[in-house]
Amino acid sequence: MKILMVLTSHDRLGDTGKKTGFWLEELAAPYYVFKDAGADITLASPKGGQAPIDPKSDEPGAQTDATRRFRADKEAMQALATTKQLASVRGEEFDAVFYPGGHGPLWDLAQSVDSQALIESTIASGKPVAAVCHAPGVLRDVKASDGTPLVKGKEVTGFTNTEEDAAGLTQVVPFLVEDMLKSAGGNYSKGADWQSHVVTDGLLVTGQNPASSAAAAKALLQLLA
Repeated sequence: MKILMVLTSHDRLGDTGKKTGFWLEELAAPYYVFKDAGADITLASPKGGQAPIDPKSDEPGAQTDATRRFRADKEAMQALATTKQLASVRGEEFDAVFYPGGHGPLWDLAQSVDSQALIESTIASGKPVAAVCHAPGVLRDVKASDGTPLVKGKEVTGFTNTEEDAAGLTQVVPFLVEDMLKSAGGNYSKGADWQSHVVTDGLLVTGQNPASSAAAAKALLQLLA
């Protein structure tokens, strides 16, 4: 079982002068759900090399058992430092694709033609794709085989407008995940803010927030089973 995890390369939080990237928990928790299930994991990003960790996700209050395990795992940290360039990745070599969130993907992966092609070809070949928190934003321009938005008519979730407002970044992000999924025709649902909420529709798995990352990974494994 081979799983590709796609991370952002974007580390600037709009024009705020602050840093962003991917949310560590959203990589670490799924990483070990997959690894402990015996999966072979590959990390990729648009630029390749070291993927940027959102500094806020690295603060003491944001740590979990999974993030501590990841930080202490030399093999995992080496994989993070040497992610493969997304354009060089062959999607057909993997059984599933997982996108961790963090704000970074809203800037680079959402408009990456390589990412769009990867998702479209993965779904078309009958393999599942999962995205958690802000990462459902990468589905913005992804099309189904008939040319309509992939999320149109599908049950989906992602970071809520109220969660973004609580983060104080509603006016900073290039678009709001909840609004985008709705405008693309997705049947958007959400749980309580900051609580786990995961939706599976066909080959697509989406999770609402960091608390949903392990559950989204488990849902992806269920599709592979």
